[in-house]
Amino acid sequence: MSDGQDGRDGRHVRERLRAEADGSPRYRELLDADPDALAASLMSAGLPLWARELAAYRLGLAGDRRAFEPLVLLLNHRDPARCAAAAEALAALGDPRTARAAAALATNELRTAYALQPIRLLVALRAPESAPALIRTLTRRLAPHDPYWRVALACVEGLGALSDPSAREVLTRAQAHP
Repeated sequence: MSDGQDGRDGRHVRERLRAEADGSPRYRELLDADPDALAASLMSAGLPLWARELAAYRLGLAGDRRAFEPLVLLLNHRDPARCAAAAEALAALGDPRTARAAAALATNELRTAYALQPIRLLVALRAPESAPALIRTLTRRLAPHDPYWRVALACVEGLGALSDPSAREVLTRAQAHP
């Protein structure tokens, strides 16, 4: 699983993390590591965030479920690039817990500012949890003067892509909002 063999083209993630690694030899070690070494690195104390992300990302793309918990934590991170990378790896992972975790993050009112990637992940997964979570999130975003219009827009777009008839009422109400 070396630099170009993640199973997908993760160059954007690798380049960002290479810059964060700032010349650390640990970066190359993680690129060359086998799944067991990557999983072990996730358990080691004092590992920098970029290294944890790289290990979890590579394990997720490889379908190794040991990446699930670290990826869910990254999906809830304040950095949009980390959230996007985690969502990409979680979608590839194929873990049945992913939709439930993404739905919990998307509907957590205290984390609304970070809900964009969990919403997009729910749409990509097309799981039974997807439409109900997007409906719930969008319903909350229809309050007057809600500042999270990007989250509301992602819900509208996602519900349109899912074509779930149960979304008709909330989508009709959303039409009245700018």
